Amino acid sequence: MKPRLLLFVLLALLPLAACASPANPVEGQDYEVIPNGQPFAPLTGGNKVEVVEVFGYVCIHCARFEPQFAAWQKRQPATVRVTPVPAAFGGYWIPYAKAYYAALSMGVLRQSHAAVFKALHDTHELPIQNASNQEIAAFYARFGADPDKFAATMDAPQVAAELDKARAFGMATGITGTPTLVVNGKYRIKLADPDGMLKVADFLVQRELAATR
Repeated sequence: MKPRLLLFVLLALLPLAACASPANPVEGQDYEVIPNGQPFAPLTGGNKVEVVEVFGYVCIHCARFEPQFAAWQKRQPATVRVTPVPAAFGGYWIPYAKAYYAALSMGVLRQSHAAVFKALHDTHELPIQNASNQEIAAFYARFGADPDKFAATMDAPQVAAELDKARAFGMATGITGTPTLVVNGKYRIKLADPDGMLKVADFLVQRELAATR
């Protein structure tokens, strides 16, 4: 085989290798240990392990990951707390990160979460860029939110504080893309393919649960 053709074949195989689901996760390859890592929020009420999903509504990979991750979340025991944290990278990521926290504070997050992904990436009812508070709020009105209150809440001090917390967590845990899973603030999963991420998450969750026994 000619050298140039061999190089092409090897490069073509790289994504397949990167997406291989690990049978035995390896530190540095499948996940990173975060120095002095801390959970996003204190573990209370019987929770022993926190799994954070850093995501963005505007991220197509997050949209495709969401159904699989939601199914995984339902299988977790009461000792595991799953916490979505919107990435606050800036630009067009911010309005929808604000919308997440506004929906959470107004009690419409559960019924709207998957629908926002669909509206952005499937039906295109919502624009990814240049979305105004009023435009986003009109969408959330479908789920019972008062649109004027929702638009105002997006710019409320408590939402700004939540965004600051999300941004600080992202920086502390070395988040550079989405979706990314972080276990107990101590481990950042490096794999990009959904099956691989969730298998490593299972491995790290069991390790952390075993450490609390």
